[in-house]
Amino acid sequence: MYRFLLTPRWWGINLFAVLAIPLCVFMGTWQLGRFEDRVQSHEQAAKQPAPGARAAKPLDDLLPVDTVTSGRPATATGRYADQFLVPGRELDDKSGFYVLNMLRTDDGKALPVVRGWLPGRPGHTPVPAAPAGEVTVTGDLQASENTGTDGVDTAGGLPDGQLGMISAASLVNLVPYDVYDAWVTLQDTDSDGDAEDGALRPVPAVAPQGSGLDLKAFQNLGYTGEWFVFAAFVLFMWFRLVRREAEAARDVRLGLVPDTDADAGTRTA
Repeated sequence: MYRFLLTPRWWGINLFAVLAIPLCVFMGTWQLGRFEDRVQSHEQAAKQPAPGARAAKPLDDLLPVDTVTSGRPATATGRYADQFLVPGRELDDKSGFYVLNMLRTDDGKALPVVRGWLPGRPGHTPVPAAPAGEVTVTGDLQASENTGTDGVDTAGGLPDGQLGMISAASLVNLVPYDVYDAWVTLQDTDSDGDAEDGALRPVPAVAPQGSGLDLKAFQNLGYTGEWFVFAAFVLFMWFRLVRREAEAARDVRLGLVPDTDADAGTRTA
């Protein structure tokens, strides 16, 4: 009854099923692994002590930035150089901008330092001057931003002195010295009063990307279900086609339908 499985037509169907089902299972397992990795990263991040509760370490000891060192207090010594304003940044549901200064260290490399946040628009709000002379800063370490970071301006066309994305790749074209592939945000802005009075407000450190149960994590879980459903669908359709072909062959053998009608029926199934 099942000799039709050895025909050239069914060799193609069988080969498709044999290749498609393991592929779907593999992709579903991979997506599930991605979801589990995000859950694990989220749990590890939740167990980390608050940034202010950890001792500060020299910047070079914490590089490169990863899920463990992100948010750790880092110290660096140097002199403030170029200043940039980073527009389109919100704090406590208010629109404003970051004040970023490049800290030139003794080795000539510069660390982007976000000194704080101010409400309003760049160019319309007075900005407190950066401290002069050699300074030692302590700020929460952050990875360079990318196009997926909240608040990043990728449209371009910003006025001189403004920066859309805090990253070494963006800054290297704006300053004549090397830039660390990281930045820090100061929690002690050395400013008294409220931002409404022109004082800088500290910018909280954010969790590293991929360490939280965000939308992407649940997308991985959804893709897991889709791949397993595809595998089940392929298996279901293979059994359905086999059953219909076997039933057609049985009807022909019992003389219930002519052989030509059975062949036509299986071809249109």
